[in-house]
Amino acid sequence: MTALDRLSFQLYSARNFPPLTDQLAALEELGYAKVELYGALLEDVAALGDDLQRFHLTAPSCHIGLDQLRADLDGAVAAAHSLGTTLLVVPAIPHDQRAKDANGWRVLGGVLDEFQTALATSGLRLAWHNHDFEFQALPDRSMPLELIFETAPGLLWEADIGWVVRAGQDPVDWIRRYADRIVAFHVKDLAPAGEKTDEDGWADVGAGTVDWQRLWPAMQATPAELLVVEHDNPSDFKRFARNSRETMAAWPEATA
Repeated sequence: MTALDRLSFQLYSARNFPPLTDQLAALEELGYAKVELYGALLEDVAALGDDLQRFHLTAPSCHIGLDQLRADLDGAVAAAHSLGTTLLVVPAIPHDQRAKDANGWRVLGGVLDEFQTALATSGLRLAWHNHDFEFQALPDRSMPLELIFETAPGLLWEADIGWVVRAGQDPVDWIRRYADRIVAFHVKDLAPAGEKTDEDGWADVGAGTVDWQRLWPAMQATPAELLVVEHDNPSDFKRFARNSRETMAAWPEATA
């Protein structure tokens, strides 16, 4: 399976370039067949579904906050079923809700485990999407990501490569450690230090400092179904989408 077979686009990357229909039209024209949704897009599920169908796009995954799951789990399930989405991903928790000790992260893992179990009864899967804060050692030297996975054995992982690198970690080590949980990757690149400050230091995939040639074999060794390109603040989302797709089209199909 090639990288393009699993290619998806996180629509959050295009949020500053409305309307949504223009975003979807551009992605279809650029050769994308999949997109990843985020919670704010679920206000009108019927209209969203019509737009996706109009531009021949599917949405196998969707970011959805814990607050949305707590407020209306049944609604989230109904939306996913309507849109053909099978993977829900909790993208983060607000800064003021992040635990300061290991026990607090275990509590979060327990909450995620309960949601994962509940969603499984409806044929849906739940994953966690990381930032950099999950790799900041706690007073007992444990890391939040370890504690979340320790207490949520069925929770999957959407591994955001850019944030792992920004946290000063080696993505290959973490990919190998939790390979069996990885159902998707956020393919995100970092600009060289001091560059692209107007884009928060992120870069188009292949134009930054992430060593994709080294990472790609490790990524291929996981069961990941989706390679979701993302840029938190592109100045031109079409440029980002185009350049990133072109980069990934050149990634080899098989590894030695």
